[in-house]
Amino acid sequence: MSHPYLDIDDRQRWSRAMAGRASADIDPVLTPPFLIEPHMRVVTAGSCFAQHVARHLREHGLACYETEPAHPLLSPALAEAFGYGVYSARYGNIYTSRQLLQLWRRASGAFVPRDDLWEGDEGCWFDPFRPTIQPGGFSSMREYHEDRHQHFAAVRRAFSEMDVFVFTLGLTECWGSREDGAVYPLCPGVAAGRFDADRHILFNFTVDEVVADLRAFIEEIREVNSRMKVILTVSPVSLAATAAKQHVLLASTYSKAVLRVAAEQVSRLPDVYYFPAYEIVNAAGREYLADDRRSILEDGVSHVMSLFFRHVLNEPAMAPMKAEHDDFLQRGQAIVDTLCDEQRLDQSSNATPEAHQMEGHDGLQ
Repeated sequence: MSHPYLDIDDRQRWSRAMAGRASADIDPVLTPPFLIEPHMRVVTAGSCFAQHVARHLREHGLACYETEPAHPLLSPALAEAFGYGVYSARYGNIYTSRQLLQLWRRASGAFVPRDDLWEGDEGCWFDPFRPTIQPGGFSSMREYHEDRHQHFAAVRRAFSEMDVFVFTLGLTECWGSREDGAVYPLCPGVAAGRFDADRHILFNFTVDEVVADLRAFIEEIREVNSRMKVILTVSPVSLAATAAKQHVLLASTYSKAVLRVAAEQVSRLPDVYYFPAYEIVNAAGREYLADDRRSILEDGVSHVMSLFFRHVLNEPAMAPMKAEHDDFLQRGQAIVDTLCDEQRLDQSSNATPEAHQMEGHDGLQ
């Protein structure tokens, strides 16, 4: 008797690839179609889980390509509070594929939202598309416009000069404008602006919509940067809250399923690769999750990044990465859900004080 399963690889059998294995020994990573060379310019973006790619690259001695650095007189803590050094440019967390595509089209002048400035209290101003990037808001409209002009130039440079783009998909759910479809990283009224049901609408993107957004982004960037290679991941961090009338667990499961299928479809494009960060963390069950069942512990992030470096980075030899267990990580249970805007949607969260320190001053995935 003969059939196709007789000679499959051990990695294709659950009993040999998963059963009985420790979480740290599970490796579902497929061979990438390209490797990150030491000289390549790497740009990262996405949900707050994407910040750890940049952090671990820096710790590994491979700084991400940065086009919007902080002023040298700013302290590291203050620079981080104002969104510098977190990603390649000061765009903050990008949770949805639509937000990513919109950022490029805004920076390149292809799309100008009708509502692109929110007035705060006491004469300050906020960027609707980066509402937490400037603590307290901009002091004047001139400051806002000059900062945005500089920011767009930095985004254009990062995207047009990068060699590898690492993007972490975080959500399918977001709020947008009924007038022109512009989408926001946070619901108006959460961190800035004012919610108006007549002007704002909830989007919950489908697989087809996410795929269309990602394909459009890749095609438009490759018109100005033909060498760009893409690494897609899906954030393993669950939703903090949902505006849909259903249990947050169902909403989170839907979101991750959509993003995972969309990433698989887009990874069939040339020089686009899916890295299974979502699967690596979830295979461990509760082992890599904090008590809130949402935040990812540093051991989980370190496992993800050690596999990333082992398979995707072109190095002749590399020592295994180990999580650092200093006093701060121990007190915070090594929770690394950093600078996470979505946490603002769940003000009743019982996360530890250390977790709020890591999330609160920027404030989802």
